[in-house]
Formats: sequence, structure tokens, C-alpha cells
Amino acid sequence: MSTFDPVPPAGEDRAGLGAAAVSTSAPPAMSEAHRRYLRQRRRRQLLVFGTQVLLVVSLVALWELGARAGWLNPFIVSQPSRVWQQIVRMAVAGDLWLHLGATVWRTLAGFGLATALGLLVASFLWWSPFWARVLDPYLVVLNSIPKISLGPLFIVWLGTNVRAVLAMTVAIAVVVTIVMLYTAFRETDPSKILLLRSFGATRRQVFTKVVLPAAVPTLLAAVKVNIGLAWVGTIMGEFLVSGTGLGYLIIYGGQVFNMTLVMSSVVLLLIASTLVYCLVDYAERRMAARRGKA
Repeated sequence: MSTFDPVPPAGEDRAGLGAAAVSTSAPPAMSEAHRRYLRQRRRRQLLVFGTQVLLVVSLVALWELGARAGWLNPFIVSQPSRVWQQIVRMAVAGDLWLHLGATVWRTLAGFGLATALGLLVASFLWWSPFWARVLDPYLVVLNSIPKISLGPLFIVWLGTNVRAVLAMTVAIAVVVTIVMLYTAFRETDPSKILLLRSFGATRRQVFTKVVLPAAVPTLLAAVKVNIGLAWVGTIMGEFLVSGTGLGYLIIYGGQVFNMTLVMSSVVLLLIASTLVYCLVDYAERRMAARRGKA
């Protein structure tokens, strides 16, 4: 036998070799430089968040101080202490949950309808290039029309009820969704589509396996845009026809010169829209993380 023997010694079994193979494939330990980078990134994130909170607190404090010192007219701009008292009174009377719940429900319903309808129409336009060319100028015109001008039509067609509010919400959000998604569908990598077709894939398979997955980032971006537009549409609809909701309170407070009611409704709207946006953003990040692991 030669000096170099590839056969393992008798005392070494295959289990030991397997363990060695596993240990070599284990991920390397995190370096000190990487730990330092992560600590610095966490500190930056905390600094940004702390600055954001400090900015809000400072603005509220200046608002209260300005109203108390006479720099601002509290009859015109109200003040945070009055806003808080108004919100507490509404909560005790039960009006807070009635109006806030109505606005949030209408916003989420309109948001869902606009997103689903936009996805459906964009898919149809990708499926039929003929109708895409036919409808393209109409989409441009609809997108450029101020949607508030459609309010009287919705009132006549649908009545002074929640359907008119939902119609306003959908009208504001749906065209943007269609344009964004159809553009994403159309810009899918043609080489991937050609590859599937060369293997005999049907149009439906090309859409479900390549076009739609490639447009997921755009769909998530459209969802974030839509939630903001849905709030706008709901408040505008409540301005016109509703007897409940934060939009109704804003209009009513302005009519009776109750600026505290107006500012309270605006503050509630800011809080509710921020919470809903954070939920949508969290869902988007979770989906993006899952796509990255896939």
C-alpha cells in the first residue's frame, strides 16, 4: 500500500465524516464588524423614530402654548387641550365610535373594491391588446378629471347613502390602480414570456406563472397608494352625502363655527389613517420577506 491511503482509518466511521461535512456547511459566525454595523443601524433607526416623536410633541406643545399666550386665536385654530376634551366627550357619549367606525369601514370597503376592480380591469387589458388600445385614451381622461365633479352624479344615481360614498372612493382610487398594474404587466420581461411559450404554455399559464408574480411589487405599491386615496374618497363622499363619519363632522363643525370639533375630527382622521397605513406597510414587508425567502 502506498504512503497516501484514501481509505479512512478503521477508527473513523462514516458518521464522523458526515458530521464533518455538516460542520463545514454551517454558516460562518457573525464578525465583529457586522455586529457593529447592526448596532449602528439600530441606533440610527431609534434616532429617526425619536426625532419623529419629538417633532410631533414639539408641534403640539407650541400649538397649546401659542393658544394660551394669545399668539394664536383659539376660536380659529382651537388648541390641543380643547381637542382632547372634545374627543373624551364624544367617546363618553358614544358618538366617537359611531363616526370613526363609519369612516374606517367605508374606507376599507372602498379600498378593497378599488383594488380588486383595478386588478381585474388591468388583467383584462393585458389579456386583450385590442381593448387596451381602445380604452387607453379613456383611462387618461378619467384619471385627469377631478373626481369631486362626479359627486352630484353619484348622488342622483345612487342616492344620499353609503353607496354614493363608496362610489366616490372607488372612482378616486381605481383608475390609478389600473394604470399602475397594466404598466407593470406590460413591462414584464419578454424573454421569460417567450420561454414559457416555447414550452407550449397557454396565455393563462403565462399570466399566472410570470406576469402576475412579476407585478407583485407594483401591486403592493398600488395598495399603499390606494389606502391614501381611499381616505380622500371617503372624506369627500362624506362631505357630500353622509350624516355620519369624520367627513360629516368636519363639514358640520365648519358650518356652526365649532373649530374644536373640526380639529378633533382631523386629529382622529390622522390617527386612524396612520394606523391603517402602518398595517398595510407591515403586510407589504411581510410579503416582501416571504418572496425573498422563496
